[in-house]
Amino acid sequence: MENMNRRNFLKTVGVAGGMAAISGPSGLMGGIAFGAPTFTGVTYLTPGYKDIMPAIKGFVDKLSENAAGKFKVDFYDSQTLVKASEQNAALRASTIQFMFHTSSYITRSFKILGITGLPGVVEELYKNPERCMMESPLWKACNDALAKENIFQLSTGGGILEPEYIWSGAKKIRSLKDLDGKRCRIVSYEATEALKKFGVSGVRIPSSELYLAVQRGTVDAAVANVSTIISRKVNEQIKCVYKLPVTGFTISIFLLKSKWDAMPADQKDAFWKAAKFFDQDCAPRINTKFYPEVYWPIIAKDDVEVVEPTKAELAKFAAESKSILAWWKKQVGEELGQKMINLATGKA
Repeated sequence: MENMNRRNFLKTVGVAGGMAAISGPSGLMGGIAFGAPTFTGVTYLTPGYKDIMPAIKGFVDKLSENAAGKFKVDFYDSQTLVKASEQNAALRASTIQFMFHTSSYITRSFKILGITGLPGVVEELYKNPERCMMESPLWKACNDALAKENIFQLSTGGGILEPEYIWSGAKKIRSLKDLDGKRCRIVSYEATEALKKFGVSGVRIPSSELYLAVQRGTVDAAVANVSTIISRKVNEQIKCVYKLPVTGFTISIFLLKSKWDAMPADQKDAFWKAAKFFDQDCAPRINTKFYPEVYWPIIAKDDVEVVEPTKAELAKFAAESKSILAWWKKQVGEELGQKMINLATGKA
């Protein structure tokens, strides 16, 4: 990895309109070195995400191994090169060549990715991870839509991670009724709209700021995956988790479609094989092994009250969420939206 911090990188290359990192022999950061191109990748996630980072590191290691001296791989985590909000711009400017991103963070930029977080759909995707995997009909349909924006989603990490539940501090939320009047940290737009119907005021706060927000009472609760809660040590402030499957997300690998299409066959093969590893080692391993064996025991040890929603509450939430599905279909196109929902729920 080259000795380049975020400030020097932005000064040298620029985020919104910098030089292409693999543009040719005269390129700067990540350019051609002795005839071998360099592929620069980023994630805003930190090593504190002990569930996700091993899969990401595994992808990078496999990619480097598959490169076999034909190209170099530079990778930066923890926002050391670009901030989470800058990743898409950096990819567009070709100052990075691939990025790992949480789908819920970018559904406003790429509306088709909302399929991974729709209330009433996430549970189906969670239970059936193969529907999101590489080469699945849903993966292909999503990429067909993303291609119009010159984006290629190489892998979704093998499916969505365990759904995001409602985690609360001193003002415990144990039911749908308890949501009324609460300020809640929510990332995805879809979840924000769904919880509005129950009197929730949504606040968009980055995971890096969540600990202080809960500690100071800036928010009463957070819609989050157990990974975010523990990786950011928010469990130290949490008193209750209401396991309503509000929304979900994938950890996906993105490249520019034009760059992917222009890659020589051997480079594509290197990325593809590494992504196949990531497809199996991310969500499938984390959901079935890591969470039940590592993270949820920590929640139990911290004496966090765990409340399961009743069947009536689940039915009410699903009924109220139908309008969110209708809204999303209008965003992406009625026919395409229904096709995506059918594929996600096993009806196609």
